[in-house]
Amino acid sequence: MLGPQTLYDLNKHCAAGISLFYRPSLGGLSSATNGLLAKRFVEFTESVANGRSKKTYRLTIVGRSAFLAWMKEPIAGGNLEVIALTKVYFLGLIPDPAGRQAILADIVRRVESDAAELDELSASLDGLTIPAEHSAVFHYQRLTLDYGIGAHGFGLAWFRELLDDELRG
Repeated sequence: MLGPQTLYDLNKHCAAGISLFYRPSLGGLSSATNGLLAKRFVEFTESVANGRSKKTYRLTIVGRSAFLAWMKEPIAGGNLEVIALTKVYFLGLIPDPAGRQAILADIVRRVESDAAELDELSASLDGLTIPAEHSAVFHYQRLTLDYGIGAHGFGLAWFRELLDDELRG
């Protein structure tokens, strides 16, 4: 979106944008960039500014295709919130409404699935008899689960509203 960037510029833009839900370190960005270079998703040019060597990275056509494919693939594994919010953050790069709707529908399905798992866990815990010596630990673990259920409920309503807005055009 912003054109060629140095790692410093990328870090600065992350801090001003996606850091609300994901904050990579400069070392993490460097490592990720090296991985993208190895896959030929990005390339760089070297220059000297103020006596210092710098690399300016830019996305390749292959990298853009890989990014668009990632946007459209189902969310797998952990980090649901980070991945879902990252996809929403970049959703405007998907040119067609049907593509955006499919991405949002996938996010909604995944949040629904995870929320259902949390609800099942909650129900299975309701029938447990907790020994007195573990009741304090269980109490706070249960509160943590309740937080997760509430967070998923909020997220599900929020993502459904985004999808509904996208469907209305």
